Amino acid sequence: MVDWSSGNDTGPTPRKDAIWAGINRGGTAEDPVYLRNRQEAERWLPDLFEAEHSAGRRVLAGFDFPFGYPKGFAKALTGSADPLGLWDWFEKFVEDTPRQNNRFDLAGQINLDIGDGKGPFWFNGLQRDINGLSRTKDSYANPFPEKRQSEAQAKGAFTCWQMGGAGAVGGQVFTGLPVLARLRKRFEATVWPFEPLDGDLCFVEIWPSLTVGPNPEEVIKDAWQVSEVARQIAALKVEELAEILAVDAAEEGWIFGLGHEARIKGVPPLRNDCFALPPGVHWTPVDEALGMLQERLSPVTTTCRAALKDALGRVAAEDVAARRSNPPLPNTAVDGYGFAGGRPAGQHTLPLAQGRAAAGDAPAVLPEGQAIRVLTGAALPAGVDTVILQEDVIVEAGTVRFSGPVKAGANTRKAGEDITEGEVIVSQGRIIRAADLALMAATGVSEVTVRAPLRVGILSTGDELVEAGEVAADGQIFDANRPMLLGLMEQLGHEAVDLGRAPDNRDALRGILNKASARVDVILTSGGASAGDEDHVSALLSEAGAMDLWRIAVKPGRPLALGMWAGTPVFGLPGNPVAAMVCTLIFARPALAVLAGAPWQKPQGFDVPAAFSKSKKAGRREYLRARIRDGRAEVFASEGSGRISGLSWAEGLVELPEPAMQITDGDRVRFIPYGSFGIKA
Repeated sequence: MVDWSSGNDTGPTPRKDAIWAGINRGGTAEDPVYLRNRQEAERWLPDLFEAEHSAGRRVLAGFDFPFGYPKGFAKALTGSADPLGLWDWFEKFVEDTPRQNNRFDLAGQINLDIGDGKGPFWFNGLQRDINGLSRTKDSYANPFPEKRQSEAQAKGAFTCWQMGGAGAVGGQVFTGLPVLARLRKRFEATVWPFEPLDGDLCFVEIWPSLTVGPNPEEVIKDAWQVSEVARQIAALKVEELAEILAVDAAEEGWIFGLGHEARIKGVPPLRNDCFALPPGVHWTPVDEALGMLQERLSPVTTTCRAALKDALGRVAAEDVAARRSNPPLPNTAVDGYGFAGGRPAGQHTLPLAQGRAAAGDAPAVLPEGQAIRVLTGAALPAGVDTVILQEDVIVEAGTVRFSGPVKAGANTRKAGEDITEGEVIVSQGRIIRAADLALMAATGVSEVTVRAPLRVGILSTGDELVEAGEVAADGQIFDANRPMLLGLMEQLGHEAVDLGRAPDNRDALRGILNKASARVDVILTSGGASAGDEDHVSALLSEAGAMDLWRIAVKPGRPLALGMWAGTPVFGLPGNPVAAMVCTLIFARPALAVLAGAPWQKPQGFDVPAAFSKSKKAGRREYLRARIRDGRAEVFASEGSGRISGLSWAEGLVELPEPAMQITDGDRVRFIPYGSFGIKA
């Protein structure tokens, strides 16, 4: 990402209003580069592009000035509507040095040639007058549209016809397009949206102001913006990038990300050291491990608007407020007869008004002293505040007779009795349920801002694994973890992505992780998470400088390799299926909820009598496969972590705390049903 400048050389000391470049390689941000003038930038950019080409990487290069002009200008100036022909025209006629350039004189000459000297360009930033270029818009006349279609939609966008002044982009176009024209020819770069992006180097127009928030006080704004934009775009998944690039603006060009601002800015970064353990920590208690995950993680999913029918199971990205009160008007709770005021004990007779009030009818007006027929859900007619049940009246000769007492306001609902207009009905972070859909629909909400589903990639590692149904050689086992984890992710409401199996080959695993990081938001691996010779997951994460091996005081489980790969969090689970499932439920499940934009989720357990005996040693928290029978917790006959049948047998887990304890039949233990983790038994 390059923040361009049409100003003069800014000197050797990094400063604002200069040229800055931000780079993100493979999800890793690099320090922003300060470039003091356009000539230095034009020397630096080819070195970057050549280095990336030699490394076999494609480059998406963003520049923050318009790539085209409003419709009609290119043809008027060059005889062709081809915007890239306009680039060549600027390359031919713009003269530029570190201390001066001819942009103002050239703008004046264009005005004389095609605009009778009154436009389309205006603003002269020099001390001398320029024939054809006015200093202000007083005598300005533009034969073309003031803005491109994209600029008309971009909040606060300046017109490209203004050649100078605070915020103006006209000078950047004049000084930037010649540079891009030369780089395009030299590297055979493709330009979006004028050409298909099928080359190794692609140029796009990007405006940081669309998606970048305020910079930290100690960081130069331009330096912050280029780094943040590079990070945001690098965090986009392939299909998101493709959707943003699906634009048809063949002559004027387009601003990358316009209309997708929430999606781009909704991808906050996770620190590369977010899983780092404090110095000297070796064994981590379960609650401390959970506390560190809760504190350090944040949502990584993008946001979008969704129709109510598509919002089920999605995470609300912002508070949802009622657009109308429920009920919107006072109404009747029963079928009966409505009138004004309560009635004391005794017999009462009221004249019966013509007509009735039914649900959906516009509110009627009831004459004073009369009653009217009302049906359940009907808006109360003006003059009605009390309803008596139809079973409690006698209707005859145009009157209703009933016995009191009848309390004023009986059998009616007040307006807003349930929900008032503007009240928050769904809180940010809530996973939207069917009941929430009913509440939103009842209060006039038709769309809601939600987070995209968290894409969780599932990868099994190890040469010993084969797919169920294949022929297993001696020493090989069927891969049980991947189908289990894929199923768990689906039940937890995430989008499960099958990444297949990785052999015990570090280079092959590296390639799989590289591809996976472009497809998913988080990666769950099983196997290879310890510190042995064949534990390639932890080894690769260590090489990347973003891995910590969490030795957690838990049984089953213990080793968890937690780290970042190309900006994507990786949870390296144990290879044993029992330990993999327990660690997923206890550690990965609440962490994934936070990454998906939901609150930290703590499972609810229940104290029940034990239907077993056990002597537990001190030091580790233990989770036993369990189920409830006759109100008591049974545990699986064997605690062996290789007994996969116990996972299927169980309907939840018994949680035993860290201290030593002696459990006998009938003692109270904490049982956490699978349903409390969000999965079915």
